[in-house]
Amino acid sequence: MEQVLRYLRENHDRSVQELIDYVRIPSVSAQPQHKPDMQRSAEWIAGKAKEAGLASEIIPTKGHPIVLARTPRRKGKPHFMVYGHYDVQPAEPFELWKSPPFEPRLEGKFLYGRGASDNKGQHLAHLRAIEAYLKTGTDLPCDLSFLIEGEEEVGSKNLPEFLKSHRQDLDVDGVVISDTGIPSVKQPAVTYSLRGIVAVEIVVHGPSRDLHSGLFGGSVENPAMALCQMLIRVRDKNGKIAIPGFYDDVRPLSAKERKEIAKLKFDAKSYGKFLGVPKLFGEKGFTPNEQRSARPTFEINGLTSGYQGEGSKTIVPSWARAKVTCRLVANQRPDRIRKAVEAFFKKICPPTVRMELKSGHGGDPYMMDPENPAVEAARTALRASFKADPILLREGGSIPIVNDFKRILGVDTLMIGLALPEDNAHSPNERFSLECFEKGMQMSARLWPELSQTIGT
Repeated sequence: MEQVLRYLRENHDRSVQELIDYVRIPSVSAQPQHKPDMQRSAEWIAGKAKEAGLASEIIPTKGHPIVLARTPRRKGKPHFMVYGHYDVQPAEPFELWKSPPFEPRLEGKFLYGRGASDNKGQHLAHLRAIEAYLKTGTDLPCDLSFLIEGEEEVGSKNLPEFLKSHRQDLDVDGVVISDTGIPSVKQPAVTYSLRGIVAVEIVVHGPSRDLHSGLFGGSVENPAMALCQMLIRVRDKNGKIAIPGFYDDVRPLSAKERKEIAKLKFDAKSYGKFLGVPKLFGEKGFTPNEQRSARPTFEINGLTSGYQGEGSKTIVPSWARAKVTCRLVANQRPDRIRKAVEAFFKKICPPTVRMELKSGHGGDPYMMDPENPAVEAARTALRASFKADPILLREGGSIPIVNDFKRILGVDTLMIGLALPEDNAHSPNERFSLECFEKGMQMSARLWPELSQTIGT
């Protein structure tokens, strides 16, 4: 292990420079004009995997290509898969960036640029660790496959079919993902749970056209008002969702889980300042960290109606629209929550308007047993690398592909994030901590011996 870690130290500057080169490629999967950049990004990471000593190939899909890189298969060795994505979020609005998003900038202990944290730096840390094994001739205690896709930021639409068609090649004992976060460099974490999601769009139709509010206002229902009056009935003053059946399948937090969440360092005043709000609000009876990671939510993501231009336009609008998502926790199912939400709004919709409900995307929540030996293996590797005791974390966001890994490959996913809360993922001025990058490479090097010992236990 010492020669592996020494190789990583000696090649640290090269690793940082190559991350800079990787981030420089504007691999924005959502924008058609970047299709050539998507191919270039796939070729870049496939080439680096080959240079590291892995057999790599670029496999086309109906969308953007998938990179599959593997160490040789050896009889009797455990087989694990590292998942990552080379595509990134759109960088707009450009004017909010302190430096161009695809001109990476080193400042102090951070690398700024779109995709640095989400997710290029995180999966490159794993590749560098495996390179250290292969280049030093150190025995790797397991076989590894890297699956790096280019559509995570647009829903991974082609990944399930790829998993099915390559099921024989991907006969893995487990999956490792570094695409989540940690509270701080001094408090690493293993994420064992993710929230699911269900999206619904509510459109309320009123008059056949926008009406003069002076001539017609007061004699016809305003669809914006009707929609707001319906939405206000969703949540009570204690932050509890009033939709019947919403909490029926929720798996309660155990005393042990609440104790683990309480280890997360938290200061309400600093948190409120960081978010820019005068006061926090959430479901009564739960701490803010429990509210944002382990409880279901109903959120209005967009609300629009009528005139939005400069100045005033005195109308009764003809329609109003709300885009809604619900975050789901363990044991909740998107189809059941969708039906509950739709039934609730159908029941309370006034007869003076016509309502249209449009179903959006959905994804199941995910939970790995925190007592799984693989979790302790990850904690051991993190502890040695970060010199701090890792906590168990429930993440409030969603990574739908982990459920595909469970459903198609039949294995659990170990989530070991390297991103910090201030890394601005999906926002202007995204960055990645070079300290997390360095410690992440060390963690990955230490992970595989620990993880290999869990097979059969």
